[in-house]
Amino acid sequence: MEIDKKKCVGCGNCHAVCTMAAIYLDEDGKSVVNQDECVECGNCYRVLRNEGYRPWFVRLIRKILSSLRLGYLAEVDVCPTGALTPRQLDWPRSLRAAFSDPSTVHPGTGVSGRGTEEIKSNDVTGRVRRGEAGLVVEIGRPGIGAHFRDVEKVAMAMARLGVAFEPMNPVTQLMEDEKTGKIREEVLNEKVLSAIIEMKAELKRIPEFLRELEKVQGEVDTVISVGVASRCLPDGTIPHEGWVKKTGYTPSPNGKTNLGLGRPLFRED
Repeated sequence: MEIDKKKCVGCGNCHAVCTMAAIYLDEDGKSVVNQDECVECGNCYRVLRNEGYRPWFVRLIRKILSSLRLGYLAEVDVCPTGALTPRQLDWPRSLRAAFSDPSTVHPGTGVSGRGTEEIKSNDVTGRVRRGEAGLVVEIGRPGIGAHFRDVEKVAMAMARLGVAFEPMNPVTQLMEDEKTGKIREEVLNEKVLSAIIEMKAELKRIPEFLRELEKVQGEVDTVISVGVASRCLPDGTIPHEGWVKKTGYTPSPNGKTNLGLGRPLFRED
């Protein structure tokens, strides 16, 4: 995102809605975007309505009010002059929008967002079988984000343990080699709100992977969140919970359970 300084009147409304706190007032009293920190999520452009006022008119009103020791306070959900300007994103910066802008359809998956179809569709996809665990590692969060060089550290740590990366996952598609988890060099300095690594392994190996994540978390300059999924047993119990507890963690309440209300298209022998 860019800000047209010819239009900006320095109201500061865009500062509050920036997911990365990447917008600030420059020395000239007009807003500017820190392009290194901007993840091209487009939140400021979508949230703030363009009132369409002429910049000279808004500046004149502010000058008059200032002379009367009064202030001009625009509504918090507007950009008075439409100064926010989406930029043309070339590769590899276009990755920022693909991972951070929820309105952008990822070219590799055909859906918006940072991952693939949710695990609750497993009765259709059959991605996680009996005896397997689906593992999801999210690197980054709004306000802090994540560089792909940190995503690579986590991916390579998981690859050393022999996971099976989900081939349709956007991060997997950036890998030079799935066996090593190495990500293409030209994207390592790109920053996104967060990235999701999806993989699966045997249930009994869950403690091994969680311990490895404990080690690598100290090597990355962001936060890591972990999700584990497995197929419920006929008695309704959740197989992965016991393995998570063996690592010393208390699983959070079960977040998603497929009730099978749709017609399953996948049957495991």
